[in-house]
Amino acid sequence: MSNLSWGDGPTQYFFNLTPDKVLDALERFPVLGEKRMCTGYCQTLASFENRVYEVEFEPSEDAQAKPFAKRHVVKFYRPGRWTREQIQEEHQFMQDVIEAEVPAVVPHYFEKTGDTLREFESLFFCIYPKVGGRQPEDLRPDQLQQLGRLIARMHVVGSQRQAQHRIHLNPAAYGTASLEFLLKSQVVNPQVEDRFTRVVEAIVAQATEWFQGQPVQRIHGDCHAGNILWNEKTGPSFIDFDDMVVGPPVQDLWLLAPDPEQMKSLIDGYHMMRDLPKGSLRLVEALRALRMIHYATWIAKRYDDPAFQRAFPQFESPKYWDELTLDLERQLNLMIKTGHEYA
Repeated sequence: MSNLSWGDGPTQYFFNLTPDKVLDALERFPVLGEKRMCTGYCQTLASFENRVYEVEFEPSEDAQAKPFAKRHVVKFYRPGRWTREQIQEEHQFMQDVIEAEVPAVVPHYFEKTGDTLREFESLFFCIYPKVGGRQPEDLRPDQLQQLGRLIARMHVVGSQRQAQHRIHLNPAAYGTASLEFLLKSQVVNPQVEDRFTRVVEAIVAQATEWFQGQPVQRIHGDCHAGNILWNEKTGPSFIDFDDMVVGPPVQDLWLLAPDPEQMKSLIDGYHMMRDLPKGSLRLVEALRALRMIHYATWIAKRYDDPAFQRAFPQFESPKYWDELTLDLERQLNLMIKTGHEYA
């Protein structure tokens, strides 16, 4: 895996993925059962983890062809992050969600057999329809309740099938494994390394206790406002299931709710469709702490990518690790405080 991620072959191609190569990949495979030519339009869209482009297809010459919009979005997966089986499980979840009439943006089929994934020069890619909408801001209580209902319906779907290959969101994967990687990589400021290690280990120990007995299932995994498109006519749609994990359902709620009142509205909507497992709310601050640790590890694993060096120029500075360590110590105290409240 590590060689594939950072070797001279696939990764270098990924770094140098040009519009010509993108269009070449798209024109090699039939979309919805028909090969289509591109106009040459290829606009890079914002994405750190993967490479995402808006592209445009020529009109079909086949009068019997299924109607097909001109503009689409193509996503090339970062090599070495996910296996084919893991991506297929992501796509399966999306298909399950849309078949249950939960609004989501899902990739097109390449062939009539239902395959949504293709490989071009060691890179997996898929094509999505371009969907209009905006990222929601300052969601009203009624909108949060609506999202709560939709997330509950998505979780009903998620519980109906296993994901054998996806990562499990738990203290071992997001905490212990992350700490081991960061220490081995020697990116933590030596002056705070001992403090950093102690606080991460304490977070993992407490979170492990609270995670025991909690049910886990397929969830979105990264359900924040940036991964929701809100159309004034059709309402919200879920996008970007790239971080789909097997984890506790409450993970898909707390990212949308910065304050307790918002969380209450989300949960009220959720409970209209489905009950949260007992003990879920005690996990929220633990999940927040694990996300902080996992996020730093994500940057460290990608720091050979020039885009990450430009976006996170302070990452290797002592200040970054001083502040992260202090933030984690505060977060641990908050975990313990809220843990008593929800015991």
